[in-house]
Amino acid sequence: MTTIKTGTTKLIITPLLFLRIVLTFILLPLTLLLAAGRLDWWQAWLYITVSIVLSVISRIIMARKNPDLVAERASFIKAEGIKSWDRTIVPVIAIYGPLVLYIIAGLDKRLGWSPPPLLIAEMIGLAVILLSYLLGIWAMESNRFFSSVVRIQVDRGHQIVKTGPYRFIRHPAYMGGIFAWLATPILLGTLWALLPAVLISAGITLRTALEDRTLQAELSGYQEYCQTTHYRLVPGVW
Repeated sequence: MTTIKTGTTKLIITPLLFLRIVLTFILLPLTLLLAAGRLDWWQAWLYITVSIVLSVISRIIMARKNPDLVAERASFIKAEGIKSWDRTIVPVIAIYGPLVLYIIAGLDKRLGWSPPPLLIAEMIGLAVILLSYLLGIWAMESNRFFSSVVRIQVDRGHQIVKTGPYRFIRHPAYMGGIFAWLATPILLGTLWALLPAVLISAGITLRTALEDRTLQAELSGYQEYCQTTHYRLVPGVW
């Protein structure tokens, strides 16, 4: 067990948390290369590098701007008030769905199911992923209640956030996540991986709807916030 001090907050790195970090940021993306059975896949290496580097940057920004949020996200398993449906959705959209996507993408690369990709399409996919990550980082930096689970954080004085991207849509990080997952198969040049990407996006959309309903019912002032910030994910759509 390791303790890291960030500002006035001490973050205890337990074996379980360390395993989660390794699984999310290293083992899952490397599944791409294992499924492909080859190392000469520059798109996969680019995707892995971008994912890890931007994830690390986001955590550094979070630790400096909202150090108490580091402890909140680290202790998500023991947190009180987590919605039962969220315990089911999170593993699907964060572990199982990505795992299936990476395996299918790797097998597609190995067996050549999809036609040769266009470089311009891959670069567009990369640009969308970068912009989506930046949107997520902006949301995390703006929202000190950016928990990894859905719960009303009474113990942390949960309040409505109306700054940053929350001025335009109510769930900007989910919007970024959907676009990033849909762009991932495009960067990797695999059409078949779009199938799990769509399913992951559907899971994120479901979580958005359930979380928004929870906030309207349980977080003071959220219904009034919805009257001024009308859209959950996509301005002018929903």
